[in-house]
Amino acid sequence: MTTVLIAIIVVNVLISYKGFNDLSFFRKYEFHVGSIRSGEQIRMLSSGFLHADMTHLIFNMLTLWFFAPVVISYLGSFSFVLVYFGSLIFGSLLTMVFHKNDYGYRAVGASGAVTGVLYSAILLQPDMMLGIFFIIPMPAYIFGILYLLYSIYGMKAKNDNIGHTAHFGGAMGGYLITLVKEPTLLVDHTLMVVLLAIPILILFVMEKMGKL
Repeated sequence: MTTVLIAIIVVNVLISYKGFNDLSFFRKYEFHVGSIRSGEQIRMLSSGFLHADMTHLIFNMLTLWFFAPVVISYLGSFSFVLVYFGSLIFGSLLTMVFHKNDYGYRAVGASGAVTGVLYSAILLQPDMMLGIFFIIPMPAYIFGILYLLYSIYGMKAKNDNIGHTAHFGGAMGGYLITLVKEPTLLVDHTLMVVLLAIPILILFVMEKMGKL
């Protein structure tokens, strides 16, 4: 396991733990639309290292632990860092686009960055199988498509506290950065590139039609 992956996990754990025990610290660095629009852009990055609770933190870090090695083995450590932070920023930017007028909107978590790494890994190794709930086998690309379709549903339904928009933005970031770094995927895995783009196109069509 590379040093950079371990470093990212350690930073997430340390900052999240600080946030668990210091509400003023948590409030100062969480994603908050009103504060960001007033000039505190650091929150678009810092919120990605805070988590709501231990379960939230463990789930994100386990997902990262499983899928980051795929990205690192194909693209190298530097490009993995680019995918991670690029996806985090993509997630924050898309969240601002969709919630720019909701000044009270708050969110935390590495989910955008982790989803970007997940989508990158699927794009790089689309034939890998996932064990849903550690039992049900499912091709990674089907999981990726279903996950984003569920995120669109969550964005539309607005019936939970999950940052579906950040997940979606992160996946877009991972997808685009991976294709920029490995354009041969457009030729080698053309069908997969097209299939994984479908939920992204659906999102923008729905937005244009005012369905979100």
